[in-house]
Amino acid sequence: MFTDVESFLQSATGDSSPPDGLSPEALSIWHIKAGNWETSHDIAQDIDSSMGSWIHAHLHLIEGDIGNAGYWYSRAGKPARKPAEIEAEWLELATAVLG
Repeated sequence: MFTDVESFLQSATGDSSPPDGLSPEALSIWHIKAGNWETSHDIAQDIDSSMGSWIHAHLHLIEGDIGNAGYWYSRAGKPARKPAEIEAEWLELATAVLG
């Protein structure tokens, strides 16, 4: 569907709905960039995998709940990140999800 992260990012920065056919992981990170934290969180909670845990950790980092983020990073098998790394981590997530 998307050939690169940039086009995926651009799809989330307008007044649009998410594209059809996104995986739950892609849909969750799409909503992060669209500014829909609650929607993204609701989706991430239902993704029972290390990727879902990583997305969940990222969401709690955005929220500023560092302790909860740390728990989810641990479940994902990922090192904890700092708030200054939010943008870089979103790009890592998008790259991993879009494969």
